[in-house]
Order: sequence, then structure tokens, then C-alpha cells
Amino acid sequence: MTPEQRRVAEAIMSGPRGRLSGPFNAWLRSPEVGDRLQRVGEELRFRSSIPAALNEFAILITAREWSSQYEWYAHHPLALKAGLPDGVATDLAQGRRPEGMSEDQRIVYEFCTELHRNRVVSDASFAAAKARFGERGVVDLIAVSGYYVAVSMTLNTAQVGLPAGVAPPLPDLRK
Repeated sequence: MTPEQRRVAEAIMSGPRGRLSGPFNAWLRSPEVGDRLQRVGEELRFRSSIPAALNEFAILITAREWSSQYEWYAHHPLALKAGLPDGVATDLAQGRRPEGMSEDQRIVYEFCTELHRNRVVSDASFAAAKARFGERGVVDLIAVSGYYVAVSMTLNTAQVGLPAGVAPPLPDLRK
């Protein structure tokens, strides 16, 4: 590694993630960009105004939209540990609108799904997210969705594989 790459790798490993995995090895090829991205990700993952289970739900929505196997593999257990119901995650993984969502989950699902699929959110989804999570929450949902698109793009392009013996968790829904 170059000195710049070593500095970024050490920053990632000494931070809350504690290890260099996922998109980070690929991002080291551009150390300044990688460092900025990992700091944005740290902010969005560990200090979001959105409660952890809902923030992880937004990440899983992005993983599903991008068919990012590694991203789903990495965040599915975090989402369940934070309190996202397994049935909600299972439906999402299968490409279905999750049944039995709470009102907060419904707001996040509609906001994030519209953002990914339509490239904009409806006035109703924006108003619901703003009423429930405030302006900062709306920005945090947009930012976590966008950041994890960059993560998914990196993982998919770099073909970051799953650990040996782990089956792909997402069915391929691309037609």
C-alpha cells in the first residue's frame, strides 16, 4: 500500500467498523475518495437521526434494488439485531412489498423505494417522512440511500464475493 492507502486503511480499521471489508479494499485504489466515502458512511451508519432498525431497513432496500449480495449479507443481520422483523426482511429479499410493516417501516419503505425507482418521491411520501422524522431525517434517508448505492455499485463492479460456503441471499430479480 502507498502511505495514503495505509492511512485510510488504518482509519477504517481503528474506527467503529474495526475491519477492512466490503467496498473499502476497492476504495483504497483512490485513497482520498475512499477516505471521504468511508467517513460519510460512518456518519450515516452510526450517527443517523433515523433509528437503527429503520436505517438498516433503508440499507436493505438499497441492497435489494441493486441486487447487492454482499451488502445484503453484511446488513441483514445488523437489521435483525436492531429490531427489523425477519418477515419484513424476507419479503423485501424476495422483491415483495413487505407485509406487516409498522407505520414507520411503511414510511421508510415508500420513501426509499420511490426514490430508487422513480428518482423522486411523491409529495405524500415526502410529507409523511418529514412529519415523522423531520427535515434532518428526510436528508438522512436520502443520504443513506445514495451512499449505499455507491457501496452497491462498488461491490457489484469489484465483484466482492461472499465468504466461502455462504449462498447468495437474494434471488436475481433482473429480467
